[in-house]
Amino acid sequence: MSEKYHIVTYGCQMNVHESEKIAGILRRIGYEDTPKIEDADIIVFNTCCIRENAENHAFGNIGALKKLKKQKPNLIIAVGGCMTQEKGKTEILKKKFPFIDIMFGTLNLEELGDLIARKKAQKKKVIEIREKEGEIVEFTDAYRTSYPNAWVNIMYGCNNFCSYCIVPYVRGRERSRRPEHIVNEVKALVKEGYKEITLLGQNVNSYGSDGTTGTTFAQLLEEVASIEGDFRLRFMTSHPKDFNEDVVRVMEKHRKICRLVHLPVQSGSNAVLQAMNRRYTREKYLDEIKMLKTRLPEAEVTTDIIVGFPGETEEDYLQTEALVKEVDFASAFTFVYSKRQGTKAAEMENQIPEEIQKDRIMRLVELVNSLTRKKSETYVGKTVEILCEDYDGKKDLYLGRDEFGRMGYFKSDKNVIGQFVWLQITRANGISLFGELQQGEK
Repeated sequence: MSEKYHIVTYGCQMNVHESEKIAGILRRIGYEDTPKIEDADIIVFNTCCIRENAENHAFGNIGALKKLKKQKPNLIIAVGGCMTQEKGKTEILKKKFPFIDIMFGTLNLEELGDLIARKKAQKKKVIEIREKEGEIVEFTDAYRTSYPNAWVNIMYGCNNFCSYCIVPYVRGRERSRRPEHIVNEVKALVKEGYKEITLLGQNVNSYGSDGTTGTTFAQLLEEVASIEGDFRLRFMTSHPKDFNEDVVRVMEKHRKICRLVHLPVQSGSNAVLQAMNRRYTREKYLDEIKMLKTRLPEAEVTTDIIVGFPGETEEDYLQTEALVKEVDFASAFTFVYSKRQGTKAAEMENQIPEEIQKDRIMRLVELVNSLTRKKSETYVGKTVEILCEDYDGKKDLYLGRDEFGRMGYFKSDKNVIGQFVWLQITRANGISLFGELQQGEK
């Protein structure tokens, strides 16, 4: 009987895809997946430390395994990801959870198979956290679990050092994959039947800026979009300081590139943007939105916004509200500033009291939700193309997204997961759409 693995993932799509790589490693060395954590022979936590909530959840869930570890002494508990890479956090984990067997970082994920072998052979705790980023390891055996969607890293790390962000410290400096490796990976995915490919990077617009590829992001996007096949293409995340017209020209040329750009603004105040070390202004951001929508009038934009950053005044916050109304985002991910040790923002004076942070986030969420509902209501009566992603057994409805990320629910007599279908929208509920399946599958 094969040994079983269970992976617990926190954080962004980058982490979701890295968990697919971890699953590929585990399957290669003989493990099989189990959805029941109590049945697992190895449990791997792929952690995130970008926000305090994700870190607290990880601590809580790791701690909850103490009883299971006593019941199953041979159970291997491994912890990797951003949290272990963070300076000083490994020592905290060792002290707080002495039953952890393996710890590895974001910079040596590919070594997990060897670390497991060492643990089994030596019966001792194994800790390997690489301090310096090395050559990119090409993964050929990721176990993908998100069909019909597939995530493709085009680069790793970040050079921006936003004052609130710990990413450059836990993921290293920017390293770009060779374009031929990316193109070949996408070709293989399309051949396997994947219908939506998302190119991933902390800042995709700086792809190739390390001088190793001889290719810009716009050129890479052109190559990938030119691959034959019926699929959608997305990319994230774009940084406003680097987003440019070259990319939009490629979007104009290739209809398979979704007319949706994720462009995190973080704040509508120039004073706050400067304190965040974002290296663009409110005016530059709005100019980029204007450029995008002039060339692609149908394009939509999603964003990230942080409120309660150190020193943020009520006027600063109101400038953010005004920008949200002016841009009219398709949707926005809103966050309260989370203090991360090791970042410059953590040492800043004028940290905002929690009650003011809560007030601002509640007001912002209400504004964003009201605008999102209005956008959803404009869908009613229209027929839109949906990529069916899954089936909700509780609702007895299939579901999928349009190119702008709106989720649509519908009934179907047959399984249409992985297919493009046409949906006539009959009603909207918040960010969700409901409709009737039309003839004319793609």
